Amino acid sequence: MKVLIFLLVLILGADVAPTIAQSARAELTLAEAIDTAIATDPWLTGSRHSQAALTDEGTAAATLPDPKISLMAGNFPLDTFDINQEAMTQLSVGISQMFPRGDTLALAQRQKLALALQHPLLREDRRAKVTATVSQLWLSGYEAQESIRLIEQDRSLFEHLVDAARASYATAIGKARQQDVIRAQLELTQLEDRLTTLKQHQDIAQMQLSEWIGARAENRLTLGIMTASPSSPAWTPGARQASYERVSHHPLLLALDKRIEATDTDVDLARQKYKPEWGLNAQYGYRDRDMLGRDRSDLFSIGITVDLPLFTANRQDKAVSAAIGHAEAIRTEKQLLLRRLMAELETASAYLARLDERHALYTDRLLPQMAEQSQASLAAYNNNDGDFAEAVRARIAELNAKIEALMITVDRHKTIAQINYLLIQSSSEPTGPVTAILGVNQ
Repeated sequence: MKVLIFLLVLILGADVAPTIAQSARAELTLAEAIDTAIATDPWLTGSRHSQAALTDEGTAAATLPDPKISLMAGNFPLDTFDINQEAMTQLSVGISQMFPRGDTLALAQRQKLALALQHPLLREDRRAKVTATVSQLWLSGYEAQESIRLIEQDRSLFEHLVDAARASYATAIGKARQQDVIRAQLELTQLEDRLTTLKQHQDIAQMQLSEWIGARAENRLTLGIMTASPSSPAWTPGARQASYERVSHHPLLLALDKRIEATDTDVDLARQKYKPEWGLNAQYGYRDRDMLGRDRSDLFSIGITVDLPLFTANRQDKAVSAAIGHAEAIRTEKQLLLRRLMAELETASAYLARLDERHALYTDRLLPQMAEQSQASLAAYNNNDGDFAEAVRARIAELNAKIEALMITVDRHKTIAQINYLLIQSSSEPTGPVTAILGVNQ
């Protein structure tokens, strides 16, 4: 019996060191994972190419159309094909140039540049979104990893409990019963099942994280800069107007403003169709001498062409109406996006407040009480004043409380990562971006 008590006390008070395999694995912090994901994100490269393409398209759109050159041999006599036979026979070269309607060129360039200016804002949103996404995946993997560590730490305890219960049951003086041996073995089997499930979750999180950082997702996840518990963002549900102002400067909304600007330019372009399109043409005609050898004057012609947008009811009017409809539809899209971001912010903030309460409850009261109950149950059993099953249940309850506290902590970090994304602001705005509560430079 003394040997059993010694083993139990020794195991309860000991911390299980990391395995050799774990310590040999390379470590990966959250900040490193985010930096790697952003640095290797092909979307950002594609966005830069799209911006450059739109800028070049804007330059091209502001340029006059190419002039046209025409060559013509006119009024040739069909009987002799002699250029000298008829006075009207000539060889001519002409050039023509079209001038688009009104301010079409300038407006087309403005539209392309507005679309190009979306991309720096979309890249800011993408970096913030990658930060939030990678944080969520990293934290899911970390939660599974640390839960496995806690269970592995207690698994050795239950293995010793099984051995000690069997030894006590086998001796005449032992007070262990057969059901104590079975209960200890059952708890060990259930721990094995929980370990298998958690390893499955860890594998899933690693595979999802590998989409962003490749093979480094298999590294051992370490707290690094997250050692300190994060504080809640500077946002309260009552400060709705202030929150509205912050969210309204989100890069995704500012990028939508650029789209709205481009569609407004579409309206202006449609209105240019009421104006005429002009063309200028000039032609020089060469005439050879006549059949008597006398010189004949060369000819020069110049003229203009202009279209007349007279029948506008089914064309220009409808084009303007359609452009206005598209512009208003995108303004509605912005309103919906702003409402969605605000709803997500309020939901996440309320959820974080409850998580803060639970975190304080577990840290200040529940975990110490669970540890005290576990020690008291073990002491009572060792003094022949308690039940073996009660001692095991107390230890299992303490383990569950530790895992639940870990889940709360990880959930807080996930929620804060989401709030950081919702409160991110464009670096081009007067108010700078929100401080990264997770300690990550966004």
